[in-house]
Amino acid sequence: MSVGEKVIKPPMDEIARGKVFGPSKRLRNKNWFMAVVGAVALWLLILGLMGLMLHFLAPGLFLLWWDDISLWYWVITAFWFIPYVVLYPIYLRAFEYSVIAKSGETMPEIYVKKGLINITRKHVPFRTITNIASRAGPFDRLFGIGSIEIETAGFSGQAMSGPEEKLEGLTFYEELRDFILMELRKFKDPYVTGTEVSQAREDTPAAPTGNIEDDILLVLREIRDLLREERE
Repeated sequence: MSVGEKVIKPPMDEIARGKVFGPSKRLRNKNWFMAVVGAVALWLLILGLMGLMLHFLAPGLFLLWWDDISLWYWVITAFWFIPYVVLYPIYLRAFEYSVIAKSGETMPEIYVKKGLINITRKHVPFRTITNIASRAGPFDRLFGIGSIEIETAGFSGQAMSGPEEKLEGLTFYEELRDFILMELRKFKDPYVTGTEVSQAREDTPAAPTGNIEDDILLVLREIRDLLREERE
């Protein structure tokens, strides 16, 4: 629409996504920690193999080469480790997730944005989701985070491993899982395809508090409490 020579465009950010949140900094810390542990474990493995080999071929020679082996290993490791430490936080900051509109109402889909060079924006409608799982490995639990894995009807038939979409590095992943389950149970059929139409019940939107993460946590916790009451 235009008024005179001025073109008025709709607020596309409001349409494409809602209240945006991203992975916690704990995900960055976890992957940094895993990189350090992996580098040290590989260093010890190389020293052990070299020591075992030289023990049979040239006893006593390993002690002379100990410093040189360690020096060259850590020099080579620094070439990938330092760029990884610097660039990985920048990569994580490009992640965007959204399940609640800016008005406080539930979005009809899950919005996910990933990538720095090749940017991917994906909208996964609730009516197409066939499977949802929360996952927290040993290192995830150590840092107090987890992930949500989502599969849809169209994707589940493909010969591919892993979920279609993954929301990772979340401190409130259990509340988010319960929220998505609540949205799925609003539809008449628990499993629908992208070509079917299902009617969802209307809910009263949560009152916004002014902070995006606080608003999301507030809504998710209310839904978690409702689910607990239903179980009881």
